[in-house]
Amino acid sequence: QVQLVESGGGLVQAGGSLRLSCAASGRTFSGNGLGWFRQAPGKEREFVAAISWAVDVTAYSDSVKGRFTISRDSPKNMVYLQMGSLVPEDTAVYYCAARTAGGVGLMSRDYAYWGQGTQVTVSS
Repeated sequence: QVQLVESGGGLVQAGGSLRLSCAASGRTFSGNGLGWFRQAPGKEREFVAAISWAVDVTAYSDSVKGRFTISRDSPKNMVYLQMGSLVPEDTAVYYCAARTAGGVGLMSRDYAYWGQGTQVTVSS
């Protein structure tokens, strides 16, 4: 059974940083694209960042580009999201996701596996 478990969320002041982690189990994802999405109250889930199986290929939404960094540790089956210069608009539940394909995915439908999410709240 495939499981993705996020951790590292919490409450942080504007301008602060957080590092989210996602641990995958049940299968190896070393050849698969991984991503982070988020969903704020009353809004649809949106793409945040993605990384391909080849770690030099990444993609970011315009709203987080330059502030967030996605990375992965394939031997450990982990994916991370380093978030900096946080603003209240970053407040959301953050989800990690895994593809069955190896490339970068920008849409929710590109992903087959999802975690339960971790809450990030940025106070002003």
